[in-house]
Amino acid sequence: MPETTPTATPSSGRTPVDFWFDPLCPWAWMTSRWVLEVEKVRDIEVRWHIMSLAVLNEPRLDELPEDYRELLTTKAWAPVRVVTAAWQKHGEDVLGPLYTALGTRFHNRDEGPTREAIAAALEEVGLPAGLIDYADQEDFEFDAELRASHKEGIDKVGQDVGTPVIAVPGPDGEQIAFFGPVVTPTPKGEQAARLWDGTLAVASVPGFYELKRTRTAGPDFGNL
Repeated sequence: MPETTPTATPSSGRTPVDFWFDPLCPWAWMTSRWVLEVEKVRDIEVRWHIMSLAVLNEPRLDELPEDYRELLTTKAWAPVRVVTAAWQKHGEDVLGPLYTALGTRFHNRDEGPTREAIAAALEEVGLPAGLIDYADQEDFEFDAELRASHKEGIDKVGQDVGTPVIAVPGPDGEQIAFFGPVVTPTPKGEQAARLWDGTLAVASVPGFYELKRTRTAGPDFGNL
């Protein structure tokens, strides 16, 4: 299946915003809900892509805290495999609805990335129940496609960040890509638009590297 070219203009004529996510990540989930809010108030079209925290951290598993290492090795693979299989077998248009169905269960309802939650998400969006079988497929049929999608996103921002990655066309035609923003709770309406405009402004400045402040709140990792 041919991959989407991130710099291509969508048929709607709106500005394409390419968003790489891992369905397991609560921070990516919060950012994804913000981008959908932005889509209501700015002339953009979100296009979803897959990346994987399990793939990202493969080279450094021994350096990670034990609880995070266990999360990556026991819970991270199943959701991203099922989403990748759905994409490969049913096209990229299923990614957004399936991500929403999964994320709502994983993060909003605290069901966690269980086989039951994944199966329910597949049913909700009308995808074949048999896709759940990819959750436990260690010799994953679409591993190359998963890793290629992950690499496309992470190569835009570097190996020292995570998910989400966002890429947009810059004012000179060159693509601007960045990690984040990390935000909670999800801004809505004009507040969402202001954050979007500001994010694009700083990301478009050559040499801009990082803007960060002390975190006082965050999404609940719940049953992850």
